[in-house]
Amino acid sequence: MTTVRFQADADLKQAIVAGVIRRKPNIDFQSANEAGLEGIKDSEVLAIAAQDGRVLVTHDRKTMPTEFGQFIMSQKSSGVLILSQSLPISEAIDTLILVWEVSTAEEWIDQIMSLPF
Repeated sequence: MTTVRFQADADLKQAIVAGVIRRKPNIDFQSANEAGLEGIKDSEVLAIAAQDGRVLVTHDRKTMPTEFGQFIMSQKSSGVLILSQSLPISEAIDTLILVWEVSTAEEWIDQIMSLPF
C-alpha cells in the first residue's frame, strides 16, 4: 500500500496547496508551478501526474473528465480529484487530508471523483 501523493493542476487555488501542506507537512503535494504545468494541455498534465504517481487535483469540471476518459483508454492514470470552485478552501483542505489519511494510491488508479458529489 502506497501513500497518496498529490499534483495540483494549474487552475487549483494555491491557498489549497499551501493549507494542506501547512496542516500536514508530511503530505507530498506538488504545486503546478513546481511541476511546470502552466499552459500545458490536459492530456500532458495527466501524463505528468501519472508518470510521477500523483493524483491530480483540479477545479476543471469542463474538460478534465473527457480528457481523463480518453487518457485511461491507452494509459494508466494515478487518478483525478475534481474540487468544486465553490467549495470553501478550508473544506477543500479537509477533504484532501481525509483522502490522504484513508485511501491508498492504488485505490485511485484510473479513478476520477468530483467533490462535493
